[in-house]
Amino acid sequence: MTIKIELNAMKFYAFHGVAPQERKVGNHFVVDIRMEANVNRATQSDDIRDTVNYAEVYTVVKREMERPSLLLEAVAGRILHSIKQEFPQVRHLCVKVAKLNPPFGGDVESAAVLLEE
Repeated sequence: MTIKIELNAMKFYAFHGVAPQERKVGNHFVVDIRMEANVNRATQSDDIRDTVNYAEVYTVVKREMERPSLLLEAVAGRILHSIKQEFPQVRHLCVKVAKLNPPFGGDVESAAVLLEE
């Protein structure tokens, strides 16, 4: 049985960007996480210890979003590596980090980076 756990549309105000102004003023970001994990035992045990605690995953994402970076790739990479390190039962992971209304002079809803491992 394949079990997927998702955390969708986590919203953060953070200070990521190449331009100094972006790191000073900040912007709105949205993070999506999709995980596949061996947590079949939880379907029977109903015990949080037998699954990936998504409240703890949120805490990892929040911690990494609080660290300013120039590139979304770096932010997404930190999130991915931290989740994999703290939750070894995660077999496949997809991290999407989107910057809303990126400041490059066009009508663009978001610019996003998607990493999978």
